Amino acid sequence: MAVALGSSKATRRERWAWYMYDFGNSAYAAVVLLAVYSAYFKGSVVGGARGSALWGVAVGIAMLVVALTSPILGAAADFSGSKKRFLLFYTAMSCLFTALLFFVQEGDIVLGMVLFILAEVGYRSAQVFYNSLLPEIADQDDLGRVSGNGWAVGSAGGIICLALVLALIMLFEGPLTVRLSLVFTAVYFAASSIPLFLWLRERGDAQRLPKGESYISIAFKRIGETFRAVHNFREFVKFSIAFLIYNDGILMTMNFASILGAVLYGMEQQQLIIFMILVQVTSVAGAYVFGQVTHRTGGKRALVVSLLLMVAAIVWMYFNDSLTIFYVIGGLAGFALTGVQSVSRSMVGLLSPEGKSAEFYGFFAVTGRTSSFIGPTIYGWLAAAAAGWYEAAGYSAVTAEQMGLRLALLSIIVFLIAGLATLFTVKETKKAKPFAR
Repeated sequence: MAVALGSSKATRRERWAWYMYDFGNSAYAAVVLLAVYSAYFKGSVVGGARGSALWGVAVGIAMLVVALTSPILGAAADFSGSKKRFLLFYTAMSCLFTALLFFVQEGDIVLGMVLFILAEVGYRSAQVFYNSLLPEIADQDDLGRVSGNGWAVGSAGGIICLALVLALIMLFEGPLTVRLSLVFTAVYFAASSIPLFLWLRERGDAQRLPKGESYISIAFKRIGETFRAVHNFREFVKFSIAFLIYNDGILMTMNFASILGAVLYGMEQQQLIIFMILVQVTSVAGAYVFGQVTHRTGGKRALVVSLLLMVAAIVWMYFNDSLTIFYVIGGLAGFALTGVQSVSRSMVGLLSPEGKSAEFYGFFAVTGRTSSFIGPTIYGWLAAAAAGWYEAAGYSAVTAEQMGLRLALLSIIVFLIAGLATLFTVKETKKAKPFAR
């Protein structure tokens, strides 16, 4: 059985190589998902309320693909000791198709959706194998702090990339610069990931394939064994259900943040980038603070606090009409949502058994991507349907779209509160024993 060794074998350089990968992939999230491409696709490629709906569909399709494939590939990676190979493949996939987004222009709706879906599948799938390396570089007591440090470094990477993109857009205005920023982001992501592939040693040993078996058939057998022994991992299952629910609210907020800023507050591209830089700055603080809280008091308590802050931010946004206050709300949301994501990642490492980290992070990805498929699709559909209803009631198209997006915020609140209630049933336990075969 491939067994992950603890942090006693991990060097400082290896940890920094792991952090630097987050430095790069956070740039993708900041530029493609949050600040630039989402608003460009909605406003310039499609336009109107239909843009919000199609953006939600594109995100949902990508998440569904990852949900279907990640547990199988995670189990295969554990058995073959090849997490870094899978990570390399999906990182290259994400960088390539992010760069190809350069060719998406006004009216290229299908091309814009297809290229984004492929880039997003690469980005999200790579996270499964990146996250699964966490238990190999940090022991049980240090998971929260190392995860928080990684998220803080990653947020810093997003800030730097956004600042450079902002400078480009301010110097050379126009859609061409927006499209070039996507190529720059792809190169930035690729360059930042290099140290991990050069310096971090994967600690899982490859197992020999039995005669007549393939890695895929072995993966299905391992998954079957895990399901049959699921009673041994009740807390992991309960946590996964809680994560599935509250993660809807987190990713709905992230995927529609730029669209909300543009539609509700009239923010231009430069303002959106500045807003996202602010969010990334507070994310650095949130990752560090919640990493320390997790290390000292436990992950569950840190998650409860960060989720309550997210609920407060969305409720505040629902009632807010001020652009200035929207910046404040964004800062609060950035602080809270990074805490949720970072602590959730470390909780998986705590609740999964030794030797199956990639497989359990694969299941973690299933819950996360399933929620990501449901959440953005619901939000986009609800916002578009409400906008249509308001417009039929006599409101202008612009006002109807604004009212639809605001109404859809209530669905985020529902998911966050329901996930928080489920989280209270989880008992934070010591790391699961090695998986017996």
